[in-house]
Order: sequence, then structure tokens, then C-alpha cells
Amino acid sequence: MSSTNSNLRIYGDQSRLPPETVARLCKALGHPARMAIIDYLKTNHLCLCGRIVEHLPLAQSTVSQHLKFLKECGLINDFSDGSARRYCLNRPLMARLQQSLSEFLRD
Repeated sequence: MSSTNSNLRIYGDQSRLPPETVARLCKALGHPARMAIIDYLKTNHLCLCGRIVEHLPLAQSTVSQHLKFLKECGLINDFSDGSARRYCLNRPLMARLQQSLSEFLRD
């Protein structure tokens, strides 16, 4: 899957995402493990993979695959911390997704 960040286009106003980007991000959120990771990262900033693994009933390799998928979609960012990687939400993109979904679902 290609990185969503590099494929973002301006759509109407600056905060609204193109429909194909919204669909791709919703697909990324369409797995319970990825939802759990996003939920955990909402309150645990710059979190090590090991902490996420401790929180979820999944193998480290499975969590790593889900983190990679979320990173490729642009929903999370990672940062080097020596030999470890830390993860956090891409809050600006999450806010744009929330705004886009709100506008889409509005009557």
C-alpha cells in the first residue's frame, strides 16, 4: 500500500480529504487490532512497540505488521529512539479524517 501522506490532495477546503483517501483510511481502521492500536496511542504518546504488544493479546510480529500498515496509511508516525522505534498518532490527519467523515455523514 502506498503512503497516504504522499497521495493527499486538496479537496474543497483544506481540512477535507478526498473521498478515495477517506475510504483508504477507513479500510485501515477496519481491523479490530488496528483500532485497538489507535485507541491505545490516543493516550500513550511516543509509545514503544513492546508497550503496545503488552497491551494487546497478539504476537509482537502481528503488532509490528499492523503498525507498519497504519504507518504506510499515514495514520501513525514513528520516530527512532536509538535502536527502538516509538509510535504516535498522526493527529493532524486524524482530525482531517474526523472532519471529512463528519461532513460526509451530515444530513
